[in-house]
Amino acid sequence: MTAPDPHQPIAAKAPAPRRAGLAVVFALAAAVFGAAVYEFAYRAELDQAAARGRSDLALASDRLTTGLQRYRELAVFLADHPTTLTTILEGGNARSQVEAADALLLSMADKTGAKSISIVSRKGYVLADTGDAIRLSSGATVAFKRALDGALGVAHYVDDAGRRRFMFAAPVFYPGGASRGAVLVSVDVGELEWSWPTDPSATYFTDRAGVVFVANRGELVLRGGIGGDLPVIRARITSGHEVFDLDAGPYIPARALHLTQSLPVIELTGELLLDLAPVRALARLQSGFATALFLTFGAFAWVAMERRRTLAEANSRLEARVAKRTHALEAANRELKREITEREETEARLKRAQADLVQAGKLSALGEMSAGISHELNQPLMAIRSFAENAQAFLERERADEAAQNLGRISELARRMGRIIKNLRAFARQENEAITDVDLCAVIDATLEMTGAKIAAAGVTVEWTCVAPVWVRGGDVRLQQVVMNLVSNAVDAMGDSPQKTLMIEVTDGDPVSLVVTDTGPGIADPDKMFDPFYTTKEVGAAQGMGLGLSISYGLIQSFGGKIKGANRPARSGGGAQFTIELTRAGRENEAA
Repeated sequence: MTAPDPHQPIAAKAPAPRRAGLAVVFALAAAVFGAAVYEFAYRAELDQAAARGRSDLALASDRLTTGLQRYRELAVFLADHPTTLTTILEGGNARSQVEAADALLLSMADKTGAKSISIVSRKGYVLADTGDAIRLSSGATVAFKRALDGALGVAHYVDDAGRRRFMFAAPVFYPGGASRGAVLVSVDVGELEWSWPTDPSATYFTDRAGVVFVANRGELVLRGGIGGDLPVIRARITSGHEVFDLDAGPYIPARALHLTQSLPVIELTGELLLDLAPVRALARLQSGFATALFLTFGAFAWVAMERRRTLAEANSRLEARVAKRTHALEAANRELKREITEREETEARLKRAQADLVQAGKLSALGEMSAGISHELNQPLMAIRSFAENAQAFLERERADEAAQNLGRISELARRMGRIIKNLRAFARQENEAITDVDLCAVIDATLEMTGAKIAAAGVTVEWTCVAPVWVRGGDVRLQQVVMNLVSNAVDAMGDSPQKTLMIEVTDGDPVSLVVTDTGPGIADPDKMFDPFYTTKEVGAAQGMGLGLSISYGLIQSFGGKIKGANRPARSGGGAQFTIELTRAGRENEAA
């Protein structure tokens, strides 16, 4: 079997008759799919249109019944009016009473818009009216007879002038007896129609005979309904809905959804013709869109099938390349792992070197303070020896009180020496503990105690007061090293200054700030003061290597704090000022 040529065009891989047959089948499937989508969409949209149409018909029906309701209530109101009852009882014989009744009816007609109002006796005589007396037609007679029977009569008819009338007949009862007459109130239906808002759908109301009596389309008025000459070409049921094909002019839709609603109160049936052109257009749009998607996906599937074999061949070649490249990547990955291991070892060595450098800095500071520390320890020792000899002499002379005083002084000096040695041992040890809560004031007091000899020898005055503990996050020994470095640098800087004052201030806030200020010449190059091996001291073994501030900078950052230095303005006394900001103890719990 010969392998396919990858350079051969895709269209040539399938025979032309086979491709044509597949295209015909696909086109038929697309047509069937489009027709099915159209039918489904048409039925769904028809249901929604029916719901909207019922709402519109209900609204139009309420508008008609509400418009007629006030005339019904007017007839009932006038039937109970004293003037009406008096006119019926007197039979229209008293002229003044008739004039009063006429005035009442005219006033009510003007206020309500009624076309005519009449008071009619039981025998059918008009006793009072608005000047437009109603001639009792066959429809009006039925309503009048119903009123004489004691019920509210309702009728609609066409008068002699061709105007459509709707009439209510309310019975007038004799006190304690039967109906003696009726009040007839009629309204011109045409005037009601003119007050209706514009409605896109044809809405009309038919009576029991199928005659259109009220409509919002003039061409439908008084037409015979479905059983007569209403222009319905064909009526059919689609998805449970009645659909009409009509030919009634430009204002009536050619195909419409027919909806009905019974109105027994006014003895009419509301009907609505909802234009189905938008429904059909929307269904066609959905069908066209779905067919386009079907054709699009089909075309993609066709292209995918034709390219599948070519892609399979390209995939096999690609897999061979990937295998070769994978082998190269594995070798590169091994080399990268080796470099990462070397970098990690180098980083570990760097951290150890940094720790050794910090420890060397502390030992260097201890070396610088060795002479002062020797003096601090030698002086109490000499005092202890003197007090001991004196105590022995007092005991030999049996002067126990003086001997006890000397022994107490010896105990106090021993405690002082023990405190100095404890601070030195703590400062000299290698601290590897985690960051904890540290009393900043205690750290400063311990530092000043260890550097007291150096400060006194240099003639420096220290301004420092702490009334309460100030707790910060840090390491006790490492923070003590930073403060000792700043204090030692300040004492060295004020060696030739006429005024030698070291000011230390702690502000308990968030963050906590420690400010160390001297009255020396200041910093020559503030931008480089934290660089390693940068120093302004004279070259010598006792003057350090310029690493103190660099080490201090790293230690403060390890606590999550900040350190900065600057020269004070000359008007404030000059000198250098270092500010350390540390996290207040307990703040990390609040953040959590």
